Amino acid sequence: MPTIKEILNTMEYGPAPESTKEAQAWLEQRGRQFGLFINNEWSAAGELFASINPANGDKLADLTQGTAADVDRAVAAARTAQPGWQALGGHGRAKVLYSIARLMQKHARLFAVLETLDNGKTIRETRDVDLPLVARHFYYHAGWAQLQAEEFSDYRAVGVVGQIVPWNFPLLMLAWKIAPALAAGNTVVFKPAEFTSLTAMLFADICVQAGVPAGVVNIVTGDGRVGEAIVKHEGIDKLAFTGSTEVGRLIREASAGSGKKLSLELGGKSPFIVFEDADLDAAVEGLVDSIWFNQGQVCCAGSRLLVQESVQEKFLAKLRARMDKLTLGSPLDKSMDIGALVDPVQKQRIEGLVQSARDEGCTVYQPACELPADGSWFPPTLITGASTAAAVAQAEIFGPVLVAMSFRTPPEAVQLANNTVYGLAACVWTENISLALDVAPAIKAGVVWINTANQFDAACGFGGYRESGYGREGGREGMYEYLTAKAEDARPAAPVVEAKAKAKAAAPAAGGAFAIDRTAKLYIGGKQARPDGAYSRAIHGADGSFIAEVGEGNRKDIRNAVEAAHKATGWTKATAHNRAQVLYYIAENLAARGEEFAARIAAMTGSKNAEKEVQASIERLFYWAAWADKYDGLAHQPPMHGITVALNEPLGVIGIVCPNEAPLLGFISLVAPAIALGNRVVVVPSEAHPLSATDLYQVLDTSDLPAGVVNIITGSADELARTLATHSDIDAVWRHDGSAEGCAEVERLSAASLKRTWVGGAKGRDWYSTAQAGGRAVLAHASQVKNIWIPYGV
Repeated sequence: MPTIKEILNTMEYGPAPESTKEAQAWLEQRGRQFGLFINNEWSAAGELFASINPANGDKLADLTQGTAADVDRAVAAARTAQPGWQALGGHGRAKVLYSIARLMQKHARLFAVLETLDNGKTIRETRDVDLPLVARHFYYHAGWAQLQAEEFSDYRAVGVVGQIVPWNFPLLMLAWKIAPALAAGNTVVFKPAEFTSLTAMLFADICVQAGVPAGVVNIVTGDGRVGEAIVKHEGIDKLAFTGSTEVGRLIREASAGSGKKLSLELGGKSPFIVFEDADLDAAVEGLVDSIWFNQGQVCCAGSRLLVQESVQEKFLAKLRARMDKLTLGSPLDKSMDIGALVDPVQKQRIEGLVQSARDEGCTVYQPACELPADGSWFPPTLITGASTAAAVAQAEIFGPVLVAMSFRTPPEAVQLANNTVYGLAACVWTENISLALDVAPAIKAGVVWINTANQFDAACGFGGYRESGYGREGGREGMYEYLTAKAEDARPAAPVVEAKAKAKAAAPAAGGAFAIDRTAKLYIGGKQARPDGAYSRAIHGADGSFIAEVGEGNRKDIRNAVEAAHKATGWTKATAHNRAQVLYYIAENLAARGEEFAARIAAMTGSKNAEKEVQASIERLFYWAAWADKYDGLAHQPPMHGITVALNEPLGVIGIVCPNEAPLLGFISLVAPAIALGNRVVVVPSEAHPLSATDLYQVLDTSDLPAGVVNIITGSADELARTLATHSDIDAVWRHDGSAEGCAEVERLSAASLKRTWVGGAKGRDWYSTAQAGGRAVLAHASQVKNIWIPYGV
């Protein structure tokens, strides 16, 4: 007589197919052919391409390949509609978004089936995960629309937004993009993925039913040519892209110098860390959800398994046993765990990477399962024995492939977790809450899940660090991506710099026989340093007279400064209170030498009121000291059990190119907020008037500022900015010297490592105005948000 356990082990799920009748009827009603949705009208079909069911290869419908002219029409419609949509007011927009949410719920089954047909993911995922989250995003952002005038009173809509999404979450990515854009008062030109556009076509029908005004939502289908036209279009004010890191780089390069606001949600190679005290069975289930959800075609998939050595074999044995029970087959069957890959090209790429692991001597485990004859399929795969430098350990595979490694100690786990160019997400599994909350902040990732995986909610921001992109989607921080501070509209048309007289030859040094050359050196690691090239440049006053010489910094000097900044990690770990105290000390010591600094400013710039700039600089130091321990994060309460803590973390090392106008105040206004939040900086002071910065050396030395926190390199703004933008160990570059070409170059060169940028373009900034040079908008540039999901009540 078999035992109950033996009977259960032999039981199998019977087929449970989902009906496609309603979805097929909708496609038939549309003649299985779609034009473009522009200005609430469907265009006639143009050049066509097929949308294929990846599970069986059947053609579902034909879609129109958009052109640059079509993008022009869509942008024109969006531009015409935007003032009216914004003028409708928060409540008016909230009603429309609420209507969309209700209609998405009403037609949820139709959307879920159509998504599964078009994408290949299982019906369980589209029905139980994607569609509820889609409706949630429109409900949530209807609330932000209602509250916008109160909660974002100092901001306005950006304008016309171009949005480009991938094929792995076609409808959910649409909701992530369109809901906040519309809530903020923007209009959109939206490009769905070429492979998976059908649910976007159905969403267009929903927009009409919900009363979305003509031109507010425009959908242009097609391949990369449509995306390129959107990126390069001069009539678009913001670009929002989700996709590969490679394409993200191209978008950053193409949009450099355009003034377009940009958010990028890119690739990942996320670690899944299992400590020896974790609930191993729960961690296995979490890992299944993390890497085999949506066939592993998820940017934040936990594709790198890091297991503590003491439980590695035990955990891997449990994992292989669980892999043996995963079901793979028709995505429309509600009993299936794994569906089809989106396209044969994706399958070929995955096969190539797995074969490279075999060639390198790795062990590849795949459960015995029969793959369907038609369509694009790949079995769940576990790779062990790979080195940390192996292609499968570093490249984003974007498939159902897991690479497992071991670690001994928590610091080693963190080191392995951060051994990647990406920084999108991570999972930490342990029953020790102290260990979890010690490890989570140390991981360089925008999202960390503790004892859970792949949790998402509209109230909780999502986005990455490093080459996983920048910007956030969801939550309050996601709304800021679609808003512009009103103070930006009041900026001067160009930097205001006093005209200088023709330079005069250097006069003999004052002091007679006892005069000593006081050429200002660089300031690196808390010490004055001679420039590597041993060159200097003359600095002249407003009347053309020679004042002094400063060091001519070069690439090696920047390298030395970056190394010094990276050694000053204690500043980041210091309490916000301690950082505030140091800023107060700097202000105090600057005030003690106020007359000296005023005289220097007057000599350099010819200012008749240099005392005003010194006083404003002292006040600005007090201002950022006040902010240092008050720029708190948020605690979100998503619908599921748990809490999500949004932490404002420093970026790391920031390269700063300062303005020529108000040389002391401009320097302080950029450096102080950066270090207030725990960043370290490499600063290029005003090229024309650098002596205010070099005079600060002694002020910094006597203000308890640790060595390496502020490093000052004088010289050519163009040359040094170029070096900062291309340095791989710098996390962000700010340039505010009024050079349009220089700012565009910084944005373009930053694409190589996808570092964040904040540039002023050719416009000036009133450095005396707190609205233009202070507030949360500046702090946002100096920080990045990490969302840590902490379960409780379960």
